[in-house]
Amino acid sequence: MTRPLGRGGLIAGPHAYGVAALGNLYSALEEDAAIDAVHAAWERGVRYFDTAPHYGLGLSEERLGAGLAGRARNEFVVSTKVGKILVDTDEFPGERDDQGFDVPKNRVRRWDFSRDGVLRSIEGSLERLGLDRLDVVLVHDPDDHYREALDGAFPALEELRSQGVITSYGAGMNQSEMLTDFVRNTDLDVVMVAGRYSLLEQPALADLLPAAEARGVSIVAAGVFNSGLLATDRPGADAKYNYEAAPAELLARVNRIADVCEAHGVTLPAVAAQFPLAHPAVATVCLGARSRSQVERNASLFDVQIPAALWPELRAAGLLAETAPTP
Repeated sequence: MTRPLGRGGLIAGPHAYGVAALGNLYSALEEDAAIDAVHAAWERGVRYFDTAPHYGLGLSEERLGAGLAGRARNEFVVSTKVGKILVDTDEFPGERDDQGFDVPKNRVRRWDFSRDGVLRSIEGSLERLGLDRLDVVLVHDPDDHYREALDGAFPALEELRSQGVITSYGAGMNQSEMLTDFVRNTDLDVVMVAGRYSLLEQPALADLLPAAEARGVSIVAAGVFNSGLLATDRPGADAKYNYEAAPAELLARVNRIADVCEAHGVTLPAVAAQFPLAHPAVATVCLGARSRSQVERNASLFDVQIPAALWPELRAAGLLAETAPTP
């Protein structure tokens, strides 16, 4: 089953592949394994892939391009991001990237939301991906750059969309408030919201989702496992939330949700993966993976039949917003 992605004729299946890990996120990954992960996603029917220059200083884009090489261009959708320009440098010989990726520091990131910055970023992404066009371009984490994004990046992307250079544009962030503002005050048609509409918490239900639905904007739900809290049947004691140690009360809440899932014979990750898709504004759920086995496991989550009785039980226990649509 596919759904519209944006207003330009793109479509997406329920499962999108976020390839940040292919940029050596946290630890190095062999080239062959990275490319094989992309092949595994294709074999499981995934046709929407999300990346960014930020991920591994361009390595994620390069590996995604290698994994998609030879595929018919009209059979897949790629989104990447702008706002962080990559600049080649030889100032840090022998040093590794200091932003979470195990790669040489032979490039540096520079914030740039100007028209020229957007064009330069897209040119670099196309070269690394080995593509002649991009489907979706998202403004990347403009939390501290609201005005620059509104005055520079979005008008540039609107221009590119009107010229047919890109099909859709939007923004990707870890918050819903500013995304809602962009939905209301620009003509974007796709946004990626990370962590703010998940089985654990649904703040985007109050602002972003109704605004997007009203304006015909597609939502890509990312971070639906909330930094790994919902990624396993039970969270470990060292589980993270928003990249920090998860507080005890949050761990207790997740375990209560897991209790309900187990009582209905399904796993927490399967319920977490499928939950966002019930909202009419959500086009797809974007899950990250760094190997064939992780890709295949993620794909299998969408094959699970969730008992209808699970959802009202979560609501009755105060574990799910009363107004959240459910499958």
